[in-house]
Amino acid sequence: MAILLALLCAAQVSDVSIARADWLADAQPAPARVVVTPDTHTIRMGNGLIERSFRTVPNAATVGLDNAMTGQSELRSVRPEARVTIDGREYDVGGLAGQPIHNYLLPQWLESMTADPTAFAFVGQRSNPIAPRLQWKRRTAWLSSTPDWPPKGLELVLSFRAPAGGPEGVSVDVHYEIYDGLPLISKWIEVVNYGPAEITLDRFCSEILATIEPASMVEGVAADFAGWQRSIHVECEFSMGGGKDATLDAPGARWTLDPLYTTQVNYQLQTPCVLEVSPRSGPAAKIAPGGKFTSYRAYELFHDSSDRERRGLALRRMYRTIAPWILENPLIFHVRSADPAAVRSAIEQAADVGFELVLMTFGSGFEIEREDPQYLEQIKELVDYAHERGIALGGYSLLASRSIDAENDVINPATGRPGGFATFGNSPCLGSAWGQDYFRKLYAFFERTGLDVLEHDGNYPGDVCASNAHPGHAGLADSQYTQWRTISNFYAWCRARAIYLNVPDSYFLVGSNKSAMGYRETNWSLPREQQEIVERQNIYDGTWTKTPSMGWMFVPLTEYQGGGAAATIEPLSEHLDHYRVRLENLLSAGVQACYRGPRLYDSEATRQLVSDKVAWFQKHRAILESDIVHGRRPDGRDIDWILHVNPKLQDRGMLIVYNPLPQAARRTLRVDLTYTGISGTAQAMFADGSERSIAVDARGSAMIELLVPARGMTWVRLR
Repeated sequence: MAILLALLCAAQVSDVSIARADWLADAQPAPARVVVTPDTHTIRMGNGLIERSFRTVPNAATVGLDNAMTGQSELRSVRPEARVTIDGREYDVGGLAGQPIHNYLLPQWLESMTADPTAFAFVGQRSNPIAPRLQWKRRTAWLSSTPDWPPKGLELVLSFRAPAGGPEGVSVDVHYEIYDGLPLISKWIEVVNYGPAEITLDRFCSEILATIEPASMVEGVAADFAGWQRSIHVECEFSMGGGKDATLDAPGARWTLDPLYTTQVNYQLQTPCVLEVSPRSGPAAKIAPGGKFTSYRAYELFHDSSDRERRGLALRRMYRTIAPWILENPLIFHVRSADPAAVRSAIEQAADVGFELVLMTFGSGFEIEREDPQYLEQIKELVDYAHERGIALGGYSLLASRSIDAENDVINPATGRPGGFATFGNSPCLGSAWGQDYFRKLYAFFERTGLDVLEHDGNYPGDVCASNAHPGHAGLADSQYTQWRTISNFYAWCRARAIYLNVPDSYFLVGSNKSAMGYRETNWSLPREQQEIVERQNIYDGTWTKTPSMGWMFVPLTEYQGGGAAATIEPLSEHLDHYRVRLENLLSAGVQACYRGPRLYDSEATRQLVSDKVAWFQKHRAILESDIVHGRRPDGRDIDWILHVNPKLQDRGMLIVYNPLPQAARRTLRVDLTYTGISGTAQAMFADGSERSIAVDARGSAMIELLVPARGMTWVRLR
């Protein structure tokens, strides 16, 4: 490590900020660097896209946050690197005081800025390759690429010790990670107790960034800024019930007001321009002598454009890098009955046509909380039967969106009773006796049966609990953090054992594989021809912020909730044209659905249809599971289309065009090939087997003429 730091110290500052080509189309990303320059008391971490710089005297603080893609400085004011409240007393961690105004920061001001003697003081730094934050046992058969894990890049750790008169023997390590070829920095803290007595970490704030404001608003309050585009997207592991962004109501991070910024444009000083990463309550964590507390991680993604597609591609690249298990994308058959004979039949059909996973769906009679040895042996036999045929087997469990009883449900802080405040009205507390037993049963069930998949419905939505009697938490202050830790630890355990996780909320960063792409269940009670268009709309809209593999769709092979015969595909052999469209919609987008019913085929013609469509998907899987550039949104009035892009593949693009009309449609499309990395000329291979060269103009666009069959789909591969 000493040799590494010496080499980094000898490097030039310019090594950190190397100008690059378009990073979203560049298959050879620039490496991350950490440069330590002792004589100027600076540390710089960067990768040619972003750079975060620190001054280390008289205390350590972030003094630069530069977006090299735009040339913009994102930082306007120096703040502490973190803040902790220990045993009821609040301490800054690092930081510099004395900046004359907070609209912008000049380097010469740093020479006269001072350290707060009551803050934790900087004592040293170290740099390491990135280590895996959780173990990932891959299901390689479900991966069309070989993503790095851990991601390539570097970790920087700044260490701080408690001030005189502060908690004895306590230190705070502030961790940062920067990644090769990605404008992303992650950050978290560790509070370490080397002292003689237990301490309580009442609160923490692991990031405090005083950034440039997203807009100039003379009047108005903080909520009025919520719709403004920011150049920084923030996402935390501590996300829970669907909260993904650091919006004003996110559970783990928020944009707050800046009382120091008295020269801002807003007369009421209501501009939300300080990023703070902290839970809304707690964690109220006890740290024993020799112990440590590790916070959740926050990820800060820097944008270079206001363009919706670029911002979406950047977000999807982030997910592929820091949560690559989201790329596991099996074809899923939701069998409607958990009766062993029905499950065996489902396994046989799935294996026959190329599906990869059978899941005993909601309402099937599958009971993951059942501990009867005979039942466990029955499930193990089904798992073994599936594995012999190359099929994974899984089941469904409902967690939070139900009530257990007054002793085990979350307690309303206002009333001291359950009900009236929880996300779902009532919900069990994961720290209750029931909650602890539930997770004990889940761990045991997977260990004893070898089950491969969990569809975890109504997972923990972030409810607090005011009970003082639950064994898993002490009271209200620690209730949210301990419940989140319970479920995230379980998901990490699953990830290390290759247990696939369908989870309806955004637990991606702690190990879940897939959530809903986005749809309303009443969609699947519409007449069949309407379902076809709505399905493509859901996919088109959902893939702005998700990769194709991150979101599931739904195919009701039998009637689902309503709609009668007009909404139902069964008998499958009588609706082959509709079944074909549904398979083409999904597989050509790289999106998997929950095909729910008793069977995947009911005749030889049906079996051949499903088998052929799956075989086509498998042949082109790598490009079909790559990112989507959005073309024309489906509306049923004309053709609609999407473009898959991946500059790392031989097929760098694949244009998919759908025709909802009752007659064939010949169209010439202007297609933006920027994100394929193709320039000059593209070699186009059409679905009918023909090939031709197509010119790509200076803006990266190509004119592509094609004929789309009536109520059909066609495609063009691009190299």
